[in-house]
Amino acid sequence: MYDNVGRTADQIHAYHTGSATRADLHRWADRDAEAFRTRHPLPPEPFPAPDLSPYRSALDAAETPAEVSTVLNALLDAVAPFLNEVIDHLAATAKWKGQNRGAEPGSPPWLLHGAASSVASALAMANEADLKILRAHYDPPPDLAAPPKNTRTTPGTPPAPPGPQPGPGKPRR
Repeated sequence: MYDNVGRTADQIHAYHTGSATRADLHRWADRDAEAFRTRHPLPPEPFPAPDLSPYRSALDAAETPAEVSTVLNALLDAVAPFLNEVIDHLAATAKWKGQNRGAEPGSPPWLLHGAASSVASALAMANEADLKILRAHYDPPPDLAAPPKNTRTTPGTPPAPPGPQPGPGKPRR
């Protein structure tokens, strides 16, 4: 009789399917890569987590969409270089020894490429959210039920953004 007390779900599943657990697979890989790790030492510790407290406190203090956008863009600018390196490494791992050519869905190269794509998508989605925040504040869709206003702008030019405008001699961003 098999006793499941003290066993993880992974161990129970492995027993019933006659397969190795994740821990088994990693233990075997560590054993077989020991000489490789000696020749190519890798940092044993994870990267230190960045201090996001300045971004969180700034976000807590933000009162306008422009201020929220400023905080979001500062965070994205700070993490984008690192995340782009992660994306590149995942893509390179997917292409290792040409294994990505003709890769089937669910295969390791396919999954690694999907992981790289997901990280890139997360950055793109955050940028899109920022634009939607700003568009909702600065350029809301017109109220189609309201009568049209008589404006004196040249056709095809966007309206001036609200707020103070730089005058002559003032820097533009």
